[in-house]
Amino acid sequence: MPTFAAMEIKPRILYFGTPVVLLSTENDDGSPNLAPMSSAWALGWTVVLGVGADGQTAHNLRARPDVVINLPGPHQWEAVERLAPLTGRDPVPASKPQFRHERAKFEAAGLTPEPSRQVRPPRVAECPLQLEARAASVQSDISGMFSIVEARVLAVHAAPELVVPGTEHVDPSVWQPLIYNFRHYFGLGAELGHSFRSETR
Repeated sequence: MPTFAAMEIKPRILYFGTPVVLLSTENDDGSPNLAPMSSAWALGWTVVLGVGADGQTAHNLRARPDVVINLPGPHQWEAVERLAPLTGRDPVPASKPQFRHERAKFEAAGLTPEPSRQVRPPRVAECPLQLEARAASVQSDISGMFSIVEARVLAVHAAPELVVPGTEHVDPSVWQPLIYNFRHYFGLGAELGHSFRSETR
C-alpha cells in the first residue's frame, strides 16, 4: 500500500463523508418541523444525532422527544438543499445570520408528510428509509454549540424495493444514501466488498 507525507490542515468543518438525514420533530403548536443534518450514526437500534443547540430541532427534542429520522437518496439532494437555508426558529438565532425563518418546511422542500405509527411527527413519504424514534437523552456537547441526541429507534419503514425478498434486511446493493462530503452532495460508487459479518452476501 502506498504511503504519503500528510499535511497538517485546519478545515472549517469535518463532514468527511457522512449520510444526510431529514429530522421530523414537533413544534410547540403541534405543527411539524423538518430539518436536514449530516451528523448521525447508529449503534444497534440507537441513533446518535448532532444538532445545533439553538435550532428548532434541538428546542423541539428537549420538550418533546419524538423524532423521525428520514434518509433521502442521492436523487433528493435538491430537496435537501431547499431546506438547508431555512430555520423553524422565530426570531432567527443570531448564530444563523444567513438563514431565514420558514414555518412550512415540507411545502418549501416539495416533500410530503406521512403519518407515523408510533411517534407524533410525520415521516417524509419520499424518503426510501424512515426511522421512527424517541430521544432518550439530549445533552450539550463540550463547545455548547451543539446538542447530542441519543434516539432509540422504534420502527423502520423501507421502500419495498430496498428489502431482500423474504427477509428483514435492507439490500445494500440497492440502497444508496445521500452523502454529505465537505459540504458537497454525493452518492455511493460501486461495491468494493463486504464485511465478514454481512448477512446479505
